[in-house]
Amino acid sequence: MANSLPSSVKVSPPPIEMERPALVENNRSIGWISDTVAGVIENKTPGWWKFTIVLSLFVSLGLPIGLVYLISTGVGVWGLNHPVAWGWAIVNFVWWIGIGHAGTLISAILFLLRQKWRTSINRASEAMTIFAVMCAGIFPAVHVGRIWFDWWLFPIPNANSIWPQFRSPLLWDVFAVSTYFTVSLLFWYMGLIPDLATMRDRFRKVAGKVIEPAAKLRNKLAQFLYGLFSLGWTGSNRHWRNYEKAYLLLAGLSTPLVLSVHSIVSFDFAVSQLPGWHTTIFPPYFVAGAVFGGFAMVMTLMIPLVSLYKGLDEIVTIRHLEVMSKVILVTGSIVGYAYGMEFFIAYYGGNPYELYAFKNRAFGDMNWSYWWMIGCNVLAPQFFWFKWCRTTPWFIWVVCGFVNIGMWMERFVIVVTSLHNDFMPGNWGYYSPSWVDMMTYFGTFGFFMTLFLLFCRFLPLIAISEVKGVTPQADPHHPMGGAKH
Repeated sequence: MANSLPSSVKVSPPPIEMERPALVENNRSIGWISDTVAGVIENKTPGWWKFTIVLSLFVSLGLPIGLVYLISTGVGVWGLNHPVAWGWAIVNFVWWIGIGHAGTLISAILFLLRQKWRTSINRASEAMTIFAVMCAGIFPAVHVGRIWFDWWLFPIPNANSIWPQFRSPLLWDVFAVSTYFTVSLLFWYMGLIPDLATMRDRFRKVAGKVIEPAAKLRNKLAQFLYGLFSLGWTGSNRHWRNYEKAYLLLAGLSTPLVLSVHSIVSFDFAVSQLPGWHTTIFPPYFVAGAVFGGFAMVMTLMIPLVSLYKGLDEIVTIRHLEVMSKVILVTGSIVGYAYGMEFFIAYYGGNPYELYAFKNRAFGDMNWSYWWMIGCNVLAPQFFWFKWCRTTPWFIWVVCGFVNIGMWMERFVIVVTSLHNDFMPGNWGYYSPSWVDMMTYFGTFGFFMTLFLLFCRFLPLIAISEVKGVTPQADPHHPMGGAKH
């Protein structure tokens, strides 16, 4: 033939595609996935959970005590002074909002990009998002001082003809954060519906075997509540079609919110004329930092849970931890680049006040916070260049702990060190938090952990239906496929 190759030409075979590690290890059946995840709810309450929930409730007492004292006395009980009018309240607000970004990113953006590895961690990260935003919303509400006038922020006519200032980013925060919370809550609940129906059916199945009156009552209550919130889900083709359509729409709706919410939060600083704040790099810098800190918090919560609950380490595998470590490495590098660019912009702009603000951050009275930030956010994630560091759970957990500390320090550096040395030396001062600041902040930790522990105990920690859908066993022609398994 005219088109045939001569015999001297050797054609190599096509390259063999590398096989990716399985998302669920040990080739487990679909039934095993249901039993393992549902077993967290159905089994006896572990001792460590009881101890942790009591400790969380005790720590959370600091929140109502601090808030009651603050509202009854006034914001003067905070550590605020003349140059530093924004302190821990705004630092904590921005930090908690940042933590809440990983959940929607994992759920929405990775869902639209068809990243199957998200299925094992999206449920816990979505719950973390909701609880973090609830903690964040506390601080700006009380920061305004006279909390009983908070309704003035809303665009409703009133007797004093006082209308909100719509050009203020502080008002944009109200709408952005409330919208983000609403959409995240709907997104989380939408994903829960098939799994709530699974729990309903499992409790119904064992109802006849329960003899003890207390256990029988508990079983009936579980059936009723899971059945109520599953909205009559039957798993029919029509239900799945409507579910997937609604889930896709909510994912598309929440994707721009991930980028816009923290951009608007950064406008609180960027639209001012204050040296250290007045920069256009803030929106992308804040978004990258939010994803960075949010992913670290997801890992901080998930790694202990996976080790404490038997079988979950086969669903949340080393592959998941490695991929998330890579995300932390990339976003941490972006954040480190932003730190360097801030100094370059200050130098290249030729503004002496701007240049002094950044020199003061690195070498001034509060330089300890800056170098803590650099060490935790820039240096610590660089360990993830090495495979051993990305695949060792305890080491990942330690690095993520440092990242959480570093992100809080970053917010502290932005807010406080830009304020404590004003234009005139007569306005210079040092900032120290009061005991009310500390109690309120650590109280939100207790509040957050209490909600998260209750979620782990009473709701499916892992999205059962989504994990099943990405396994080879989901194919009906698979040897282990089918409802009988």
